[in-house]
Amino acid sequence: MSLTVAAITFGIVFLAELPDKTALASLMLGAKYRASYVFAGIAAAFALQVGIALVAGQLLSLLPQRWVEGVTGVLFLAGAAMLLLHGGGDDEDGHAAKEPSANSFWKVAGASFVVVAIAEFGDLTQIMTANLAAKYADPLAVGLGAWLALCAVAGIAILGGQKLLKHVPMKMIIRVAAGIMVLMAAFSIFKAITG
Repeated sequence: MSLTVAAITFGIVFLAELPDKTALASLMLGAKYRASYVFAGIAAAFALQVGIALVAGQLLSLLPQRWVEGVTGVLFLAGAAMLLLHGGGDDEDGHAAKEPSANSFWKVAGASFVVVAIAEFGDLTQIMTANLAAKYADPLAVGLGAWLALCAVAGIAILGGQKLLKHVPMKMIIRVAAGIMVLMAAFSIFKAITG
């Protein structure tokens, strides 16, 4: 395994993932639930997605871009609707993070896993990981570099969510995130229609 290839992959994937929708999802989940539970689910989802990228990434890059954009737009709209309908809770002050009960690890980690696994499927970073694996013919180094980069971005977003909640009410965070997701949905659907 080449550490240079892992480092190159880390840098490329880290920079590509920073403005990504997964960072937004990580921030939202981190603001709402215990960070370690969220991170466990997200790290597992990233491991799955990197594995898929290493094994079948070449095929993902052949999918028609219109289909990818259309599905992404619909998923963003569904995510925004879910945030608005089920988010916010009944926190008295709107600032307290929900503290999951001892047996809720699987619920929080599972929900985090599903959200990120769906959001990352066919994502730019997944396709980039597949291309890097083909270029360097070192799937272990590429996979490790990509997974560490994705986890680093998620960790930063989760911690940011925890800090943000100390200053901004959860309902406001949910409304802003839902608004961003609606804009991203509109952009994706526009790209799907215009090709």
